[in-house]
Amino acid sequence: MKPIEQMQTPDPRNVEHWRADFPILGERVHGRPLVYLDNGATTQKPASVIYAENAYYRHSNANVHRGVHLLSQRATDSFEAARATIARFINAQRPEEIVFVRGTTEAINLVAQSYARPRIKPGDEILISAMEHHSNIVPWQLLCEQTGAALKVVPIDDTGALDADAYERLLSERTRLVAMTHLANALGSINPVERLVAASHARGVPVLLDGAQAIAHLPVDVHAIACDFYAFSGHKVYGPTGIGVLYGKAALLEAMPPWQGGGDMIRSVTFEKTEYNEIPWKFEAGTPNIAGAIALGAALDYVDSIGMEAIAAHENELLAYATDALRVIPGLRFIGTARDKASILSFVLDGVHAHDVGTILDHHGIAVRAGHHCAMPVMQRFGVPATVRASLALYNRHQDIDALIEGLGKVREIFGT
Repeated sequence: MKPIEQMQTPDPRNVEHWRADFPILGERVHGRPLVYLDNGATTQKPASVIYAENAYYRHSNANVHRGVHLLSQRATDSFEAARATIARFINAQRPEEIVFVRGTTEAINLVAQSYARPRIKPGDEILISAMEHHSNIVPWQLLCEQTGAALKVVPIDDTGALDADAYERLLSERTRLVAMTHLANALGSINPVERLVAASHARGVPVLLDGAQAIAHLPVDVHAIACDFYAFSGHKVYGPTGIGVLYGKAALLEAMPPWQGGGDMIRSVTFEKTEYNEIPWKFEAGTPNIAGAIALGAALDYVDSIGMEAIAAHENELLAYATDALRVIPGLRFIGTARDKASILSFVLDGVHAHDVGTILDHHGIAVRAGHHCAMPVMQRFGVPATVRASLALYNRHQDIDALIEGLGKVREIFGT
């Protein structure tokens, strides 16, 4: 695969073609054309995804795995085809390594309670980083409270990059699991996941990667990375809300007990004993989000139709353009300047709270995120209460960044900065 930085500059005509696939981009906000720069929170959905979910309810609405009638067979075939699509997208070795969950948060909690909790003893350690989303902090704090284990945190430097040497020093004979983000949601920093996994595996320690942000911006090959678990949410990668994925190596999933009990995760039930289903279904108790899974498969097909390399090249060029344009604004300071980063522009503006910036930009049709981004330890590390975050997607373009610059000019006029 050709390195992204060696690719040709993306053709802006492609971006206009991609934009036409997203109906919501024709919306107007406060009388102005929508400029959507809140993709780190959730991405917009192409028409093919909206159609896939609608088509399920129109033509195939039935429960999966349980019916002999035609609609149930259609639903089951589409549901399991989506699982196979996801496995191919991240290069899992088997579709059975893909567990459907509500999102990244549920996936991490599943691993914490089903994989880790039975194996953790007092004095054991879980290793995370200082750039994590709350969803990759709180489940481990809960686990530590339940088991007497300790949470160890790998520091980040002033650019927001992980201290990889400190990571290797913190790995010890007490480390039982590493849980690390692939791409940091508040900073945009990309972690050297292959190095982290290799160092951890050299000590026999499994690794979970939080791929919620990475999945839409970076090629993800779980086999090449060699991680033990990988989690992501559908709505971050042009799919619906309420659906996500836990990838786990088959041998690990097979050895894990179910986390929830109920329908579809069983083979047989008596009052004396329950025999559990095979993977992945033993982790999918109850009626799943069938429409969401099918639509997530459609979303990944859409991404594949463009190509992750093309998307990443476009976003990297746009990130460079935006960085150069924003850095000359008086009083603006970036939070997160790691050499290896993607898709995220977090910043503060002297004398103006991030929420005020976000509110004023909204009145100019520009959607950004303002706050702590569910990463309060990151805000504490950089000594700020909140940041403004503009996050990019495949349908963003130079005009969106130009609108953001103009909007920030209005902010500075109002506050006299």
